[in-house]
Amino acid sequence: MLQRIILIVVLLAGTISAEEGMWTFDNPPTQLIQQKYHFVLTKEWLDHVRLSSVRLNDGGSGSFVSPHGLVLTNHHVARGQLQKNSTAQHDYIKNGFYASTPEQEMKAQDLEANVLVSTEDVTGRIQAALKGTESPEQQFRARESIIAEIERESTQKTGLRSDVVTLYQGGEYWLYRYKKYTDLRIVFAPEEQAAFFGGDPDNFTYPRYDLDMALFRVYENGKPIDSPNYLKWNPKGADEGDLVFVSGHPGSTQRLDTLAQLLFERDSALPIALPIYRDRITVLQRFSASSAEHEREAGSTIFFLQNTVKVLTGELQGLENPRIIANKKADEEKFRAAVTSNPELKEKYGTAWDDIAAAEQKMTSRLKETYFHSMDSQLNSLAVDIVEYVTEIKKPDGERLPGFHESQLESLRLRLFSPAPIYPDMEIARITGALHRDLNALGPDDPFLKIVLRGRTPEQAAAELVNGSKLQDPQVRKALVEGGQQAVGASTDSMIVLARKLDPIHRELIKWTQDNVESVEQRSGEQLGRARFALYGKSTYPDATVTLRLSYGQMKGYPMNGTVAPAKTTYYGLYDRAFSFNDQPPFNLPQRYRDGMKNLDLTTPLDFVSTNDVVGGNSGSPVLNKDAEVVGLIFDGNIESRLGDYVYDIESNRSIAVHTAAMTEALRKMYGAGKLVQELTGGAAGQP
Repeated sequence: MLQRIILIVVLLAGTISAEEGMWTFDNPPTQLIQQKYHFVLTKEWLDHVRLSSVRLNDGGSGSFVSPHGLVLTNHHVARGQLQKNSTAQHDYIKNGFYASTPEQEMKAQDLEANVLVSTEDVTGRIQAALKGTESPEQQFRARESIIAEIERESTQKTGLRSDVVTLYQGGEYWLYRYKKYTDLRIVFAPEEQAAFFGGDPDNFTYPRYDLDMALFRVYENGKPIDSPNYLKWNPKGADEGDLVFVSGHPGSTQRLDTLAQLLFERDSALPIALPIYRDRITVLQRFSASSAEHEREAGSTIFFLQNTVKVLTGELQGLENPRIIANKKADEEKFRAAVTSNPELKEKYGTAWDDIAAAEQKMTSRLKETYFHSMDSQLNSLAVDIVEYVTEIKKPDGERLPGFHESQLESLRLRLFSPAPIYPDMEIARITGALHRDLNALGPDDPFLKIVLRGRTPEQAAAELVNGSKLQDPQVRKALVEGGQQAVGASTDSMIVLARKLDPIHRELIKWTQDNVESVEQRSGEQLGRARFALYGKSTYPDATVTLRLSYGQMKGYPMNGTVAPAKTTYYGLYDRAFSFNDQPPFNLPQRYRDGMKNLDLTTPLDFVSTNDVVGGNSGSPVLNKDAEVVGLIFDGNIESRLGDYVYDIESNRSIAVHTAAMTEALRKMYGAGKLVQELTGGAAGQP
């Protein structure tokens, strides 16, 4: 029987299973790789890969793949920017996009790219700032203040984006400095039906047949950047059994969380969140059915919501597995026993588990407010940010709400002043749906709803709020921010007026959560992190934190449904699957692929699986061989990998990638992008 291994079991055993882990670049699994694969990770190899890797603020990863700023990522990572550039006349998601000349490259509306330049351990400085504080609330404020100070100092000194990152639940704090780029231009994206063939039914499954790729180019001062650190393109790609690496930015995992935290997710948070997401999908599907233009406007939001539902459903099913919870309970008891058997550790850290459990219990009392004080609206979110912005920037940096520290303001303004379109009809539909959900959950006497509705129906309130606002115009938003509190206080814009009225309720919930939950979890998490270091040293990896990580594994199939899943699929399989479903959605082929079948080498590998440990946020990560060449592009995981937030199982957990051979074949033979292929492979015509 396949065994799922909870991370803390591994910690207590003093070792971890091969292939497991999303490792920081300061603590790579050098010895594990050398022992199994006889390959040595050098500092030069790691530095080159780090400087070639890119984090995209649309929620994914990427990598430089040419010396001229070309960035490879997924179609579904680029989808938001394709949507923002699309119109009724030019649907770049449905029809794809290719800029055959530099002049045709299309500006991304509000995309930021980050490259990790340096890291610095600042644990000692943060711990020193906590001395003399006693309560969790005091420690929380002191920690926030020193983190803001470190980030501000670094940003002012270096000009780099500077983020203090929490690792090992607070056992360590590191300062990550990024070179930031905000001028990205779309170079290539295939049709959605090529990138997401099989649609939602095939999502998180394997075998797969997706060309889920896109290419951006990074500009600075109006010109493509020189990118001396880039990953060379290997058009042959990976072979079964090859050692492969993934360098990317996994979002978050909960492998180090306590049992109480997992039970809170299982019993409280996920059962509330999932129906909300499902209802949001229903609302937008109903909106989409009203016209072709509404279908286009809502398509990307539905796509991301459906993906979220599938992820959260897998997480909930995992947490409902009695064996996983029983293993977690046993592992936690072993860890606690190791701490309490040491008098010094017991004195320092012995109450951490109970403190976290009490905080989780408190959180349940206000969970409905957290989830249902919501408008599900871009306009409302912008209004809230503007109202908070003009207040927060007048405070000392360390006392501001998260997201408004000096080191974060430039990225915030990029989003606030984005020229991306906002669709009023869709806003009305989303707000109406949200207010109906809120009413059903909270009742008409809830203070939030009294302020929003004022005796109106959800339909009336939504229409009046959207029609009474001019925040769709980025220049209006910019004028309000630059006018400060005076301009915001005098504004009669319906969304700004509402945000001002709701601001006290919003701030009270934030402060209550910080004082009663976040502060306790931070302090207790730090205690558990230090206890682990005291007992086991730094022999493992921290939970994912949207920071650069390295994983390693093999291109390898796996047992599935009583048979075996192949290590790779081919273009033959794509056409077979389409013909098996009579070319009907979501298994229909773009016209280009029906017409061009005769031109393809159908034996070309299309997608493949590997044992690399990845989670959400790794989308767009390059798959590399030992020579740091690109051999694939991560875009998904199989069904079994949905438990990856909590456990990793080498027998059945697989990441799914697009093969470079498939990308090369399609670019050259389907899209006539010979110049792009030359740039990727180092040809002379690659100069943009």
